[in-house]
This record gives sequence, C-alpha cells and structure tokens, in this order.
Amino acid sequence: MSWWNVDDDDDDQLPDESDIRVRPSRRGSRPRTKTRPAHRDAVTGTVLGVDRGRYTVLLEENRKNEREVTASRASELRRNPIVNGDRVDVVGDLSGEQGTLARIVRVKERSTLLRRSADDTDDVERIIVANADQMLIVVAAANPEPRARLVDRYLVAAFDAGITPLLVITKTDLADPADFVSLFAQLPLTVLTSRTDSMPIDDIAQLLVGHSTVFVGHSGVGKSTLVNALVPDAHRLTGHVNRVTGRGRHTSSSAVSYRLTHHGRSGWIIDTPGVRSFGLGHVDTGNILGAFPDLNTLADECPRGCTHLPDAPDCALNEASQAGDLDSVALQRLDSLQRLLTTFAN
Repeated sequence: MSWWNVDDDDDDQLPDESDIRVRPSRRGSRPRTKTRPAHRDAVTGTVLGVDRGRYTVLLEENRKNEREVTASRASELRRNPIVNGDRVDVVGDLSGEQGTLARIVRVKERSTLLRRSADDTDDVERIIVANADQMLIVVAAANPEPRARLVDRYLVAAFDAGITPLLVITKTDLADPADFVSLFAQLPLTVLTSRTDSMPIDDIAQLLVGHSTVFVGHSGVGKSTLVNALVPDAHRLTGHVNRVTGRGRHTSSSAVSYRLTHHGRSGWIIDTPGVRSFGLGHVDTGNILGAFPDLNTLADECPRGCTHLPDAPDCALNEASQAGDLDSVALQRLDSLQRLLTTFAN
C-alpha cells in the first residue's frame, strides 16, 4: 500500500519533484572521466632534486631564460615515480618566484634507468636516477678499505642499465691501489687515481662534460669532496670515517644534480647518497655475465643453459680454472662472478 492516498479527482495530492530530497555528493557534482587535458602549453624541464613530494625542475626554454621552479605532481601521476634526471612537462606558475608552485603533468620516455633493491631477493626496486649515460664509481684506496664486491655490483647495474662506468680511486696517498686496480684490468673501464692533497680535477672533468654522470660510492670514500672540487658552488657536506668501525658517515640524503662547467663545455653531475650495499634483485641474471666481458668470451664455450656456478657441469669457466689456464686476476674475477650468481641461485 502506498504511503499516500491517491484520489483520481485530486491531482494536487500527488508529490512533485520538488518534494524529493537528494543528499549532495561529498566528491562534488562534477562527472568523473578518464579524459585528461592535453596540456599543450606545458614547458619541458629536467628534475634536479626531489624533497618530500616537491620537485626542483630546471626549465630549459633556452639557456638565457632557464630558471628553476618548484613543482608538485599531477594527480594522474601519483602512481608513477618521478626521480632525479627525469625529463618532465610542467604547467601552472612557471615564474620560479618564491612561494609559487607548478605542476608536473607528464614524464618523458627515459633513455636509461639506474635502479637498486634492498637486497638480492627483494623484488621491490628503488629508482636512483633517470637518463644518466655515465656512472662514476668512487672508491677509496684506504680508510675505508676498497670493496671489490661492491664495485662489481655497481658494474652489473651499469651494464644492465646501458650506462658507461668509470672508476676513481681516492686517497691513494694512504695506500697503493695497484692490486685493487689489477682486478679490473681486463674490463673496458677507465680508471683514475686521486690523492687526498691532489685530485686530477681536469682529467675527471674532461670525462664528464657532455654527459649526465651519476656518482656512486660507499660512505666516506670522498665522493662529496670530489663533487665540491668539481662544482665549488655545490657545498655538499663531507664526513669522516669512524676509526672503530671503518665506516663512513652518510652526508647526502638524496640525489641532487649539479651543472659542471669546464673550458666552455658543460655536463651534469648527479650526486647520490653513500650506500653500504647495492641489491640487484631487479637485474636479469643473464645480464650479470655482461659485466665481466673478460670472462664472457670463454663462457661462449659453455653448454646451453650453463649457470656458470662452481658446480656447473661442463662449464668452460670451471674447466679453465681447474686446468690452471686462468691467471690470478682472472681467478679473482671468476670468484666475484660466481659469488653474484650464487646469490641469485639461492
């Protein structure tokens, strides 16, 4: 039975539309749509730094008018990581004045992507930098002691990302780096040495101009000191090494880009926080051997599907080792390769 009485002779008793009450939506009355604005007026820039959801973006309409703006990300990009080195499209207030905020609406296609994971079994990857074409690995000859295994991991990540690695060994006045350098003698790797009281700034700068180079290294190796020498306006904090633990103190908390200028040419340095581990959980294990080209040719003689592990049957690498055909350097390189492969096999 209806809650009102209908009288055929009295239409005034019927409710009209004005009697219907509708609760307004808390999300507003605007219809939802997946269609996004084209943002044809967007200006392209490069992300130089990321700090708590705010991005420092260098707009490069031309060199004379370039300026830095602070930007947030558009809501449609909330699931997409935006990292140092990303090329992005920006709209909104592009004046760069203090207190203004622009908005990143698009991330351009990346040419390279350097990543690491918490450990080798972690599928969750952390993007360090985008669009770098070189990696400068900084290692100290002493204080703290150089770690060949960590350098190998950097090399694997670089080769996997398609980035050219370079190696700088600092503090060579404290220890002779010859034995350490010999471990990488068979690799297509440029190696420079640096003393505490004399750094080859010109030689290093010549390798960096015209490139976007990400600096990586263990805490306390002098990475920030090197950045400050190359870019005096960087003012990166420098730390010391604990005499008891032999570990360096983290002085950089996030990746930051700096423009390097040398003899009229320029390049970009991306300084990253010092790390004591570099997980490769994201790397295709088939690419690991590519970081050891000195062993790769010999591995071509292995049977199809060879794991190259110490117990792999008919492995050409193991057979060469057992036959005494590998010199001491190659044996150390093989040990490093198999340690990495064993990590992924477990």
